[in-house]
Amino acid sequence: MCFLHDDPDGCETSRRVASRPLCQPRNHTQACRIEPQNVPYKYRRPTLAHIQFWTAHSNIPVLDSLSPAQTSAAAASMPPPPSLFSCCLPSTKSDSSDRQAPLTSSAADQPQPAKAIPIPLTPISSSANNNTDTSSTMTNPTDSIEYKFETLALHAGQEVGETGARAVPIYATSSYVFKDDQDAADLFALKKFGNIYTRIMNPTTDVFEKRIAALEGGVAAVAVASGQAAEFLAVAAVAQAGDNIVSASAIYGGTYNLFKVQLPRLGIKVKFANADDPSSIAALIDHSTKAVYVETIANPEFSIPDFEAIAKIAHDAGIPLIVDNTFGAGGYVSQPIKHGADIVVSSATKWIGGHGTTIGGVIVDAGTFDWGNGKFPTFTEPSPGYHGLVFNDVFGKGGPFGNIAFAIRVRVELLRDIGASQSPFGSFLLLQGIETLPLRMDRTCENALALAQYLESHPEVAWVKYPGLKSSPYHANAVKYLRKNHFGGVLSFGVKGGIEAAKAVINNVKVASHLANVGDAKTLIINPASTTHQQLTEEEQISAGVSPDLIRVSVGIEHIDDIIGDFDRALKAAKEHIAANGVAKESNGSESR
Repeated sequence: MCFLHDDPDGCETSRRVASRPLCQPRNHTQACRIEPQNVPYKYRRPTLAHIQFWTAHSNIPVLDSLSPAQTSAAAASMPPPPSLFSCCLPSTKSDSSDRQAPLTSSAADQPQPAKAIPIPLTPISSSANNNTDTSSTMTNPTDSIEYKFETLALHAGQEVGETGARAVPIYATSSYVFKDDQDAADLFALKKFGNIYTRIMNPTTDVFEKRIAALEGGVAAVAVASGQAAEFLAVAAVAQAGDNIVSASAIYGGTYNLFKVQLPRLGIKVKFANADDPSSIAALIDHSTKAVYVETIANPEFSIPDFEAIAKIAHDAGIPLIVDNTFGAGGYVSQPIKHGADIVVSSATKWIGGHGTTIGGVIVDAGTFDWGNGKFPTFTEPSPGYHGLVFNDVFGKGGPFGNIAFAIRVRVELLRDIGASQSPFGSFLLLQGIETLPLRMDRTCENALALAQYLESHPEVAWVKYPGLKSSPYHANAVKYLRKNHFGGVLSFGVKGGIEAAKAVINNVKVASHLANVGDAKTLIINPASTTHQQLTEEEQISAGVSPDLIRVSVGIEHIDDIIGDFDRALKAAKEHIAANGVAKESNGSESR
């Protein structure tokens, strides 16, 4: 069975391409899925097999150093790859149990795709008002069936195997058995498709990647070891030594340190701008700038950028917009791709996993950016690390596989060489989290708004930051860019009595857990100035939105009465502590007695 074609006997251009698609971890005798021919290229799932197929054939122009036009012309006759949701497409039977397909076949022998009702291929917004509804209605191009976010969170990307196991299996293997010495040699030479090593791909992780790509509204996703790894690989894919990126200054402390310290050591400069003022971003862009970077809801400032304005600035400069959508909860609270983001990164550790059990990250390719605009040589020049492959010629806009160049390059060059892989165990646990993501986020956002409103009216609280409050300067952007009445699961506040009072609150909560994380099902609390942002100078902390007295709360799904009661008791204890100790600093810095 040919991997890329609907011909069970192979095809003229396919040289022994194996029968098993990447997303299908079953016996190789199982037939591969058929892609409906009317599905737009941009919604098809990229896999390592695309690279392997192209580089295995000497008649493919990318290896012959032909022009892009010649490459496109020769590639135009190539059938498309398997669907992003190939799990629900019809299959054809293969009579051979051999992994290798014959070289030639007659076109008359090729079966036609059977009629089926596949999982639809692209998120489509169904907004009833000006509040962005990120329900991710998914429209079937052939049957007009629609699937909501909640349904995709349970089904997207999975194909039930021969065992009938409904849960996604854990493929706990570092590597895969070769048929014989020739089989091994052909796989390493990229002459045919097959699993080699879990650092690059794993069947369990493949389901996770497909599901996140669907929920975020992208064309492809690459799972990695952590959110930090996702950020680094995304930037490293577009910038080299001598380049720079422009980033919002109000970002997560770990990201700030990566940008401020580590990237400059590699020759990549990061310029920090005030994302509240898009013109300040534009002023910092020069000929060496390769990307603009912002967070959906900045941590812990809880500012929300004007995505559309910033995306226009980036695109006018010919560079992509990278958005950290960790606080967007896997696309449920916000889908930045709908508003101009070209690349989305997330810490899957947070709301995607949702239970504080698993470290993971993910990169999503929107499939919208033109990597052939002359500013990105690693996409337009032959890759010395992959047999001279020109990624943009084959996988960019106008190519036979749609615009998936970014995701492909991240996987086969950066992930392969740097090795920040997601384990299959981690992928399995994250998939369990995704299944309940909509339910958890509904409760989380409801609780967060209620707690914010309670704190805002409390006499011992100096200030509260939460985009769901009408008093927030970011409320208008929250209404525009977030799901209706879903303003995120994290807030911050300051206590009258300053940092000593803040410490007293943290030391007296019982329901909330004092730890360095967000996005758990449980309520969490921390003082960022002394922990997550401790490595920054006081000036850098203020720039990142961190004041010494700031208390950050990641709101869980406990009963709201118990959450509010916990904070009410802690605030009373803090007041008593300050009264007993006399002089303290107010939240605004003045002395209080």
